[in-house]
Amino acid sequence: MSTTFARPLIADLRQPLTALRSNWLWFVLLGVGLIVLGIISLGVIPIASLATSMAIGVLLLTSGVAEIAGVFWCRGWTGFLLYLLSGVLSIVVGGLFLGAPVDALLALTLLLACMLVVGGVFKIVASLYYRFGAWGWALAGGVIDFVLGLMIWQDWPVSAFWVLGMYVGISLLFRGFNWIGLGLTFRTLPGTAMA
Repeated sequence: MSTTFARPLIADLRQPLTALRSNWLWFVLLGVGLIVLGIISLGVIPIASLATSMAIGVLLLTSGVAEIAGVFWCRGWTGFLLYLLSGVLSIVVGGLFLGAPVDALLALTLLLACMLVVGGVFKIVASLYYRFGAWGWALAGGVIDFVLGLMIWQDWPVSAFWVLGMYVGISLLFRGFNWIGLGLTFRTLPGTAMA
């Protein structure tokens, strides 16, 4: 890539970023809010797990309604029936999640354990077979996924009440730190865009 071509792209990128400089505090406050929510989630992990299950139910229900509403705008389309059935399935599954959040939580946790075990095995086999660059990291990641999946599965159904809530809490913490770092970075940007 030539310098004459790359330079305008960098200048174009700096303008929107410097426009965010005046709003850096909002990013920091968002990060602090997410960290507080993460700490609360880690303090009440079973409630956070159930809330996650119910939130997934609400999302499935809402997306199913939106999909059915959207599919009726294009009735002549050949994929009409397929998307109509997909919307109905989302509504049914979302209703089941909301009607029995504990059972949904059990199913989600078991599904997560299976995904980690199977994904771990695939990572282990692929890294040992192909031996691509930095294959040791992929092998280590596969072993960690496999062991975590086995730990969750061996402790199931009890693990259902802490796995998702702990994941959500930790994710909120890291996202909060990410937003704070982004806000502080915006704060240090120059006041005017460089040409």
